[in-house]
Amino acid sequence: MGSVRIPEVVPSPIQDSERLKKAFEGWGTDEKAVIWVLGHRNAEQRKKIRETYQQIYKESLVDRLQSELSGDFEYAVIQWMLDPAERDAKHIRKSLDAMKKKKSVKDFEVIVETACAYSPHRLMAVRQTYCSLFDCSLEEDIFSNVSLPSLRKLLVGLVSSYRYDGELVDESMAKIEASLLRNAIESKQLDHDNMVLILSTRNVSQLKAIFECYYQDYGNPIDQDIKKCGTSDLEVILELVVQCIQAPEKHFAKVMNASMVGLGTDEASLTRAIVSRAEIDMMKVRGEYFNMYNTSLDNAVADETSGDYKDFLMTLFGARI
Repeated sequence: MGSVRIPEVVPSPIQDSERLKKAFEGWGTDEKAVIWVLGHRNAEQRKKIRETYQQIYKESLVDRLQSELSGDFEYAVIQWMLDPAERDAKHIRKSLDAMKKKKSVKDFEVIVETACAYSPHRLMAVRQTYCSLFDCSLEEDIFSNVSLPSLRKLLVGLVSSYRYDGELVDESMAKIEASLLRNAIESKQLDHDNMVLILSTRNVSQLKAIFECYYQDYGNPIDQDIKKCGTSDLEVILELVVQCIQAPEKHFAKVMNASMVGLGTDEASLTRAIVSRAEIDMMKVRGEYFNMYNTSLDNAVADETSGDYKDFLMTLFGARI
């Protein structure tokens, strides 16, 4: 369940466009008006506002927002205004570009999230958008930028498949495939064809059943046994795959916490996580955050942010600003 509050009576895209245009006029920008309009609209409504604003004023709303806003607040609003598939595609492209300079496991995170923590329809939209934006397929770019063959095989498999988007579960097959995963883990062949095929093609409900069978039959959660195989990038990414499939709300709670601990805040990572889940399962993320860290996610974010940036994130959490 998402956390964004949509008014019972939503103004028309024309009215929203007019209010935003007024917010840009005069001496300085009315940031509160920007937050009030855009922070209380869902993805489809924001898309209509972008289109209507373009039609009325003959300029891009995103471009205008970039010229009117600044800093972390600007970044958060622009991320929120992008079509979700476009946003994901651009994040993936940025992570693949980062791999050319200095590979970090964190650079793979957004790829795994896109393939495992969202619907198959969302992944398909990201792949199509990626081709349109960058004149190559997502699979091609991963193949070109990921040097480790085993990791490349897994990531290409994850993004190139199309999972059944239903809840049908075959319990007998779950038990069989749990044993296949066990064999791959025991032999430390974590890039085995069976491992890649099962993780990249089975629907989420089936995979959860497979993971439960694994636990019942072998005594440990599968991600713990994967972790015992070593600390290479492949093990780390496979753990991430399992976590994003099994409980994405826990994964994103961890991402947000990691962005705020230590010296300084990783605003880009924090923004990405909040914007990505605000309309999907932020209520669950908040619950998991409290269970894991014994503190409120809202309070943690409020303590680490300030100004319009803070107000915008709090609005996406459903606060009345």
